[in-house]
Amino acid sequence: MEYHQGIILGILQGLTEFLPVSSSGHLVLGQIFFGIKHSQLTFDISVHVGTLMAVFVVYRSDIMAMLLSLFDFFSKAVFLKPVSHLINEDKNLQLAGLIVIGSVPTALIGLFLKKFEHILFASEILVGFMLILTGTVLWLSKNYYVSDRPEKKNAVKNSLFIGLCQGLAVIPGISRSGTTIAAGMFMGLNRQTAAKFSFLLSIPAIFGAEILSIKDIIKNDLIIDPVILYATIASFITGLIALKLLLRLVHSGKFHLFAPYCWLVGSLVLLSNII
Repeated sequence: MEYHQGIILGILQGLTEFLPVSSSGHLVLGQIFFGIKHSQLTFDISVHVGTLMAVFVVYRSDIMAMLLSLFDFFSKAVFLKPVSHLINEDKNLQLAGLIVIGSVPTALIGLFLKKFEHILFASEILVGFMLILTGTVLWLSKNYYVSDRPEKKNAVKNSLFIGLCQGLAVIPGISRSGTTIAAGMFMGLNRQTAAKFSFLLSIPAIFGAEILSIKDIIKNDLIIDPVILYATIASFITGLIALKLLLRLVHSGKFHLFAPYCWLVGSLVLLSNII
């Protein structure tokens, strides 16, 4: 992969990771455009780490609060001090627990689908169909745009369902941010809470995928392609911009307006493979 190709794909990843249009789908299409035929899973995961850093920047206060609550919980548990009140009262500890719960179905589905990565990351037709599906999910979410609704209390059930949707987003063309935010709203969360949980839930998912990709780097004698480093930096910068933009759109109730774009691109991809 040439430097300019890597940087362009990194920018593409940064822009599409948070905007609900499927970053993996656009990466597949971009790689096909550049004639990159072989699997680029390590590259894909690395540029995802770049956008993950953008999540750390935007949600740094929430992440720090959860880490402090976890430290407090485990430090007291080790010395056999009472911790039940923390579980019942500490909102940050509860949020951390829900992220762990939501990560379970994501991990199981991700490990299963990883066996088919050579198929998933090489099919334009699959990307086209999944983009149309993503657009449909986004359009349906407009019926759940109520920011002041009383949230349902099935927190564990909500987390499992959102985690399930995140796992399915491994399939190129299915937007991770789009489906998880929409899933949260479908389950009764207001749009602000759904967006926050969606991006915090992405942290263990992307970290886990990166750890699994380490073996691919080891097979290449621990040589890290500098193209990947430049692409990761590009994805971080553009991802930070895209994340802040998406949060504004979610909060203003314009999240579903990306549906026509997904329908259009998905349809064009399918038509290009038919004609």
